[in-house]
Amino acid sequence: MLRQSSAMLSIGATHPGLTEITEDVREFVARSGIQDGLLTLFCRHTSASLLIQENAAPAARRDLEAYFSRLAPENGPYEHNDEGLDDMPAHLRSALTATELSIPVAEGRLLLGTWQGIFLFEHRRSTPEREIALHLVGE
Repeated sequence: MLRQSSAMLSIGATHPGLTEITEDVREFVARSGIQDGLLTLFCRHTSASLLIQENAAPAARRDLEAYFSRLAPENGPYEHNDEGLDDMPAHLRSALTATELSIPVAEGRLLLGTWQGIFLFEHRRSTPEREIALHLVGE
């Protein structure tokens, strides 16, 4: 019988960049009791995003963060800076990444690859608390 489970995950990143949330998501899946299905994660913000990325080598995360800093620098010629110099670069970085992820679930486990983790990609220096909506549909 098809079932659903949903929750809101609040994440308080301590710094701009990648914050791994894989364990929080795994706990949600385990609590749901759903064994096989599809999990959707949705970031409810325009200056943060979600990524599935390498979770074993910290250098991979640092290189990714540095790349996006070069791609959308804070000192760019932006008109929009209502909330500070990191405001528009945060929107650009979010637009280039994802605000939604879909991950299959089988036998009660996320079907992530060996080195994959789920990350909140915080694009602001002020690092406000972020909300991630989780929705799992399955059996």
